Amino acid sequence: MLSFQGNVLDEVFKGILKFVEITVNLLVLICVGAAQASVAGFTSIGGLGIGSFNLNLAYSPFEGTELQEVRELDMQFTQMRAPCVYGGVAFSLTAASLTLLFLVAGTKPIQRLTVGLLAGECAFNLLAGVGYVAAVGLYLHFVIQVNSTEVCKRRERLYARRGYTSMNCMVQGSDMAVSLFGVAAACLYFASFVVCILAIRTVRAFQSRTAKAQGSPESSLRDRSVRDHRVVCRSSERSHSVQALATLV
Repeated sequence: MLSFQGNVLDEVFKGILKFVEITVNLLVLICVGAAQASVAGFTSIGGLGIGSFNLNLAYSPFEGTELQEVRELDMQFTQMRAPCVYGGVAFSLTAASLTLLFLVAGTKPIQRLTVGLLAGECAFNLLAGVGYVAAVGLYLHFVIQVNSTEVCKRRERLYARRGYTSMNCMVQGSDMAVSLFGVAAACLYFASFVVCILAIRTVRAFQSRTAKAQGSPESSLRDRSVRDHRVVCRSSERSHSVQALATLV
């Protein structure tokens, strides 16, 4: 009974971990989009219209050649940061989808779980944890590299002339949020890897106990007695049938 309750608690904890992993993946996805929107500028389509000026309908702080220059710089800057967006979105969506898949596949009683499925889940958790650590490092490296370009510095000077100091070449808070949630996701996947290893041990122990129970002498005697009882019942039914037939004759 205690072993059964422990297995149930392990499965519940494992499911909670999966739900949190999916949530953190979605937060990474949201932060990647917010990071691109916050640094895209007032004239770039990459800003997604969030906090930007509509050049056709609203007042713009730039005009003339300065407006044309800031337009070109905004477009170049967002294009340079595009791999961060596409890579972050693809990675977080893939991780969230596979996590959801393993969550659904793992909602079975322990006697129906297979070691192969759990081994695949363990491999995914390990790869996802290592992948998130590498992805966070590459993301920050790429952001710092883009911020050190001449395009970013010229763009920063143009915006600073009009008093917009937020468009600078430092790592933004939204980029730090992407990194923070990425590290949190890596920690969660490493924790899931450990839980998955324990689940494999539990399934193997359960399978070995089942095999021993089926091959034990008591089990053999029990099966033999059941078979003998069935044979006796069948012979008794046949004798009753013969007696009834004899009576009719």
